[in-house]
Amino acid sequence: MKHGDVVLAEDIAYAVTRGPLRYADGATQTFDPAGGTVYVEYGRSTRGEWYLDATGRFCSFWPPSYRACYDVRWIVEDHLVAGLSFRNGSYTAEGRYETPMLDELVMNELQVWADDGGAH
Repeated sequence: MKHGDVVLAEDIAYAVTRGPLRYADGATQTFDPAGGTVYVEYGRSTRGEWYLDATGRFCSFWPPSYRACYDVRWIVEDHLVAGLSFRNGSYTAEGRYETPMLDELVMNELQVWADDGGAH
């Protein structure tokens, strides 16, 4: 995966539930596998729901009536998956994982290194 690549529908659940996201304004958000999400801003938490629509697009619902769907893209920096970008028209929110993960390229290189006995 590269910076800006679309998160595939089959990877969205993993991407959003792998860890808390922190936004530029200091707000945080967690997602659980059952479809719940909690957004915390200035110490105030708001509970919502997330789901994939019929086309595999990430959507969220915030009671009582706010619903929106987003294109989700990977944020990759220095071979680390640093977070997710949520886009809806001109609106973009970038959430950073509290703990970045190695991207697929680095993971593949590590696997080759391990398969070779760590020889190179």
